[in-house]
Amino acid sequence: MNEQRLPPVTELAMASLALIVAGGIYLSAHLPRPVPLTPAVVLLALSAAVMSFNVFSLARVSGFPWERFFAVARWALLAYVVTAGLIEFVFLRNHLSGGPLVVLTLSLVVYAVHVPTLIGFTVARYHEPDES
Repeated sequence: MNEQRLPPVTELAMASLALIVAGGIYLSAHLPRPVPLTPAVVLLALSAAVMSFNVFSLARVSGFPWERFFAVARWALLAYVVTAGLIEFVFLRNHLSGGPLVVLTLSLVVYAVHVPTLIGFTVARYHEPDES
């Protein structure tokens, strides 16, 4: 197994996703009534900051098997963009608009980027290059 020292990508990804889920639950609990957006925006900003730091710290790892990472992450990204698009369609179909729609859409973007990053990282971290 690869003994390379890696940043805590998995832990940070789960923290970021927990923040997104908390913001989504908060917004959903208030709909269809008017929603105070400040807590959801703060959770979204924290989640985006954690995601950005996570991607930045992973990008600084030398010798990481990026080819394997992108081979997996691009297909996972495709799948998660489709699911995020379906969820966005449900928001629009249910006539969600204004601030809540913007916050939930941005939350879906974080979700659709971070989960494929986590999947690609998990596969790439255990990748053993061929000896041939």
